This record gives sequence, structure tokens and C-alpha cells, in this order.
Amino acid sequence: MKSIHKLFKKYEHLFLTGGKYEKLGPAYRALYTFMYTPEMVTEKGAHIRSSIDLKRVMFTVVIALIPVTLFGMWNVGHEYYVQAVAAGIEQSGGFWKEFLFGLKKVLPLIIVSYVVGLGIEFYFAIKRNEEVNEGYLVTGLLIPLIMPVTIPLWILALSVAFAVIFAKEVFGGTGMNIVNPALTARAFAFFSYPATMSGNTVWVANADKYDAVSGETILGMLAQGKHVPWTWQDMFFGTIPGSVGETSVLMILIGLALLLFTKVGSWRIVLSGLIGGITAGLLFNAWGHNALMQFPWWQHLMVGGFAFGLAFMATDPVTAAQTNKGKWIYGFLIGFLALMIRVLNPAYPEGMMLAILLMNVTAPTIDYFVLQSSIKKRMKRKVSIQKA
Repeated sequence: MKSIHKLFKKYEHLFLTGGKYEKLGPAYRALYTFMYTPEMVTEKGAHIRSSIDLKRVMFTVVIALIPVTLFGMWNVGHEYYVQAVAAGIEQSGGFWKEFLFGLKKVLPLIIVSYVVGLGIEFYFAIKRNEEVNEGYLVTGLLIPLIMPVTIPLWILALSVAFAVIFAKEVFGGTGMNIVNPALTARAFAFFSYPATMSGNTVWVANADKYDAVSGETILGMLAQGKHVPWTWQDMFFGTIPGSVGETSVLMILIGLALLLFTKVGSWRIVLSGLIGGITAGLLFNAWGHNALMQFPWWQHLMVGGFAFGLAFMATDPVTAAQTNKGKWIYGFLIGFLALMIRVLNPAYPEGMMLAILLMNVTAPTIDYFVLQSSIKKRMKRKVSIQKA
């Protein structure tokens, strides 16, 4: 590492003000600070001493995503071999064979996501002469995890480009966006190329090549009134078809525990989101006229993107509500709307993406009314004190 650091320092002058490659300075500093602690310090004025900065926050989220990423890679291979072996297409798999199969399928998605997304981020940073932020370190991993493994790489690249440009850079970059970029990428892919994002062949690798291999998800089967062959243990541990990183509740809980312990994620949003989902689930169970309504409320929380979205998307500090009371309202509505969209719209048996994007847009309004309510209460208190 010392030799690499010396190499950075040897050519640093070329990227400083007045250097030959001054315009590429943001790109140089982004690579340097990615590997080493920034050397810039605050020299004057009021400031807060803290070990937490944007890079450390982003790396914390990335670390929290590692369990679901590794499990997702294995499950991609596992789901294929389970069905392919039963159909007589393949011989038995085994852990490492399944993991390597999934790795070959998922790794290209991650590479394309980072290459396209970071390329656009570097371009805008150089064009604006601004520093490259670490925000895309998380977004670049989230996007492949919420996509079906069968999505064509060119569609993924288009989705990433659309999300980074129109959901992030047009608003000013990291910290300025009003909607979650990763979910924007998924929404773009879903509405632009619905055949690649829904159906019975997109959730299991190579399912489109063999008639005997099916990629139906639990929610898709329920929407058609079919019997679900998986147990709640399968749902909890994640051995079911679905998006790459959304199937294992256990792995999601491990990542969520890290986010809550480090206070990167808001426990208020998570808890209120659960309450909202449970409330909607209980209401639909009591009303139950179809398979989705009759599906046990507690199992609703373990399938689809509910757990993943609540842990890693709803808690996004940029697009979520900022006030404490607002977080309770924001989280509750996400959980409630997610199940309502899922149950009442059989054409789209998953509601977490739409629920979070809707509440992203609504979050500033929620905070506004929370603050106005607080101001009015204080004014009334002031008047009552003055009268006394």
C-alpha cells in the first residue's frame, strides 16, 4: 500500500490547480480518498469533531449489504439447480457449484452498475469541477440486488444511466435528490421493459431457455390464486425465487442490525413501517376475498421486497422524512401502502417500490406540516405564558 501511496503522491501535482490535468482533479481525488483518509482538515471556524463522514456512512451500508449479496449469489444458483435437477436438465448441484453459478450471473450486473453509474458521476464531477461523492457506492450495489437476475445488461445500463442522471444529477448530486435513485432505476426498467421485470421466467436464471424451469414468485402465484409450495421457513431463510437480494429475511435482518447499531438507519422508520404493514395485513386478512388477502399478514412481511425495501430503501436519510414525528408517519404509510398496492392491484403483486417512491415525494410535505404544528403549539404556549 505504501508503494501505491507514493505513486499517488508522485503524480499529484499534475491534478492540482495549474497542473496539466487540473480538470481531472476530482477524479484523482475520488480515487485517492477511496483508498486513503483525506488529508484535508478544518483550520478555522466552528466545526464538529467526529469520525463519521459520508464515506464511512456509505461503507457501513455497503458492509450491511454484503450478507444479502453473498446469499443472493448462492440462491440464484440454488433456485436454478433445484428446478433443473427436478426436470432432469442438470445433475445435482452442491453449495459451491450453486454459488459459482450465481456468481457468474450476478457479478456482471454489479460490474455494469458500477461502471455506468460511476462513469456518469465522474463526468458530472469533472464538468462541474466538484468532488466525487461516495453516494453511488451504495446505489451501485442496491440496483443489481433489486433486479431479476435475468435482466439484460443493456437494459440495466440504461436504467442506471436514467436513475443517476434524472433522479440524482439534475438535482445537484448526492444529498440533493428527492427520490431514491436505486428504486428509480427499477421503476424505469419496470415501466419501460415490463416483460423483463415480470412474469414466470425472469426470477430464475435460464428459466426462459427450458420449459421445465419455472420462475414464479410467491406473490405472482398468489395473484393467480395458486397454491404456494414454500413454507414460512423457506421465506425467512430466502430459498425462494425473487430479486437477487430480496429473498432472505435473515440476511436482511443481519444487515439491518448493523445499520441500526451504527445509527445509519432510523429505527423509527423501520418500526413504524412494520406497524403499517401489520395493520394493512390484519385488515386484509379480516376482509379476505382472494389468495393475496387471505395470505397470513406475518408472511406478507417476509416475501417480495417488503423487508429489503424497509431496511435499505425507506431508511435512506436523503429521501426520507427528517423530523422524528415525520419519520413515524413516513414509515407507517410506506408499510401500509406497500401491502395495499400489493393486494389490491393483481396486475402488479408487489408494492414496496411504488410505496417508497410515493413517500419520497411526500416526505418534505410531511416534515412541513410537522414543523408547522410544532410552531403553532409553541406560539400557543407563549401566549398562555404571557397571559399568566
